[in-house]
Amino acid sequence: MLRLFWALVRAIAGLWPRLRRLPRKAAIALGAPGPDQPARPERLLRAMLVVLPVATIASLVVPQVTLVMTPSIEAFAVRKSPGPIARGDYVMFTLHHPIAGPNPVSVTKHALCMAGDRLTMFETPSPLVPHSRDGHYYCNDEFLGVSLSHAHNGMKLDHMRWSGIIPIGMVYVGSTHPRGFDSRYFGLLPIARLTRMERIL
Repeated sequence: MLRLFWALVRAIAGLWPRLRRLPRKAAIALGAPGPDQPARPERLLRAMLVVLPVATIASLVVPQVTLVMTPSIEAFAVRKSPGPIARGDYVMFTLHHPIAGPNPVSVTKHALCMAGDRLTMFETPSPLVPHSRDGHYYCNDEFLGVSLSHAHNGMKLDHMRWSGIIPIGMVYVGSTHPRGFDSRYFGLLPIARLTRMERIL
């Protein structure tokens, strides 16, 4: 019991220096030029007239900005952009795939091949992995990319084996990065699952 009493006394004694400095801190907070100068509330008011609008704008803008965490897209930050999705647009969607881990992740890609376009895929023997085949993808005869047999972490990848006219409501998404993880592996996506984005950085 005596130890508890002395611990309480030491705690209160430790608060005293802080309480003594409190008026000086309050004066500085209210615009005083120094710890021993009188408070100048008008300086604080002028500072708040600058800080509050900036903070308000930041609170409205920052939540709408999404950082792009993959090197396969040539953007560092994007935001939602209303309007219909067209070829080449940035699009964001939620990816559910073992390569992304146990939890779904938000992914940003380009809409590369749209409904009504002809997607062509053909396979060739892989030059890197024996007894394996790579998929080559073209949209209206424009080259999109080649699949890889394994991801950067060693996980085996299966590529999409489909060719034809892309159905209404579906989109091929991807990027120009050779190691990008995109529709080459998880197939076409419903356009309803995509959110149109624009690059801001």
